[in-house]
Formats: sequence, structure tokens, C-alpha cells
Amino acid sequence: MNSTLRVAVAQIAPVLLDREKTLSKACTSIRSAAEAGAELVCFGESLVPGYPVWIERVDGARFNSQEQKILHARYLEEAVQVEAGHLDELRQLARDARIAVAMGVMERPLDRAGKSLYCSGVYLSPEGQLATLHRKLVPTYEERLSWSPGDGAGLETFPLGAFRLGRLMCWENWMPMARAALQTQGEDLHLAHWPGGLHNTAKLTPVLAQEARSFVISASCLLRAEDIPQDTPFRERIVRDETEILCNGGSCIADPSGAWLVEPVVDREELLIADLEHAHVLRERQNFDPSGHYSRPDVLRLSVDRRRQSCAEFRDA
Repeated sequence: MNSTLRVAVAQIAPVLLDREKTLSKACTSIRSAAEAGAELVCFGESLVPGYPVWIERVDGARFNSQEQKILHARYLEEAVQVEAGHLDELRQLARDARIAVAMGVMERPLDRAGKSLYCSGVYLSPEGQLATLHRKLVPTYEERLSWSPGDGAGLETFPLGAFRLGRLMCWENWMPMARAALQTQGEDLHLAHWPGGLHNTAKLTPVLAQEARSFVISASCLLRAEDIPQDTPFRERIVRDETEILCNGGSCIADPSGAWLVEPVVDREELLIADLEHAHVLRERQNFDPSGHYSRPDVLRLSVDRRRQSCAEFRDA
């Protein structure tokens, strides 16, 4: 088995509240990553159809706000529904290019009645299979006015070359037990999805790498005023300056010692490419392995419920 893995981070902006155009941009990045020889391409949190930046700009906390209802309805209409085949083109592309794809989407799942939004991370295998879908455990701050809380399904790791890949969404990366749940499954390549913010990635990415003695990829989105279409409801209130950058990216990669392999990139769309050498993980685990020789399961133990949560169980005759 080749111990080197070439990875790509596609720091791109969505076409806000437009699922099809954003997926088209993602497909272009996947093709470029495959042409560069990458075996994995990573995207930011809530890329499709974008992060709800309007909540804090259009009086999001006002109860029964008609503006919020109109924007939320558009968000639902443009969200990803796996059951409707919205990811089929991505799956076909991953299969044809033999590349794994990790992407953040706003999901509108039928198993929760199809009218609520979940900040989900999808992982497509190089065979084009939807290997897992994880719904973010806790929406953060204003996100709670739009997103629903997820569950433990998808807190898994997957083999990719010599590595085991795991990933968390945004501030889940601040949750020690969520990180430990992946580390105990042999994770040595961690993917952190972010909506886009250097203030998060620059501080936390090296810490995650040092803690886990693993490679850490922080994949972020970008969002500029120009990425918000003119027909977006209440755009004149969302956009304060046509040169404004609402989410500045910050995608980066740290090695298992916590040193930068790719320093944070801000304020522009870019495809980042890096080669990860698995032996580097083994060297750093010599003095610290959080779920191996530096663990004490007789003292500290974690329980994780990975069942998909549902509101009803039906038993038909």
C-alpha cells in the first residue's frame, strides 16, 4: 500500500441559495483535484447552498419575522435531499475520477419529514458510494435559528490509502468527546469542515494535530458580496458593501507535529494540494498516542450512540 496520500482542499464560494450552480462549481473543483492526482478532495461546511449569513443581518432573532420565513423557505427549497438524487452527479464524478469527496451540505432529509435543515457532512468513497452522512451535533449560536441538531450517526472513520479518515463539522472540533470518538477508531487524518474563518482555523488546526498526532485538514468556504445573487431576498440588507468578504476562508493543513504543511489561505478561491506521508504519524505517535499507550480506559471511558435518531418507529403487519 502506498503510504503517501495526495489530498486537495477546494476553498470555493457557493452561489448563495442556488444548489445547482454551487454543485456545478464543486464538480469543476473535483475534476481539477483529480487531474492534479489527488485521492481526496475536501470542501467546507454548508457549502451547498451556503451559510445563513442573513440571520445576523436581517434581524434573525425577531419571532415570526416574515423576512426570516421567506429566506428560510428559499433555504429549504435549495437544500440537498439525498433521496431526491441531488448528489447523483457528484457520486458519478467521484466514481469516474476515482477520488473520495468530503463536503458540507445543508440537508433536508426525508427521514425527518423533509421540512427541516441539518448541517451535514457527506463522504463519498472513490467508488462513488455515500459511505456516511453525519449531521452536526449542535448548531452554533445563530445557526440554531435555522438548523436542527443532529445525532451520532456518522461519527466514523474510513480507510483511505494508508490512513483512517474522520471528520467533524465546525465547532464540533471544539468538543473533546467528539474528537475522542474518532481517535479511538484509529483516526490519523482528521478533516475539519468550516464555513470560512481564519479566526477558527489558524488557532485550532495545529492544536488538533498536536493532540491527535495526526494530519489535520481544515477545509473552509469563501463568501463575498459578489457570491450573493442579485435576486436574493432582502439582499440590500444582507450586503453592506459590494467589496465585502463575509467569510474569508482560512483553509489549511497541519502535520502531526502541529507544524504547517499548508498555511491558511484567505480572501480567495484556491485549490490547495498536499502530499501526506503516513510515516510522519507513526513517528509522532512514539511519545503520545491519545487512544493507545497514553490512554487510561480503566479510569476514563467514552460511550457513543451512533444510531440515526428518528421520531417514529412503524411496525406493519
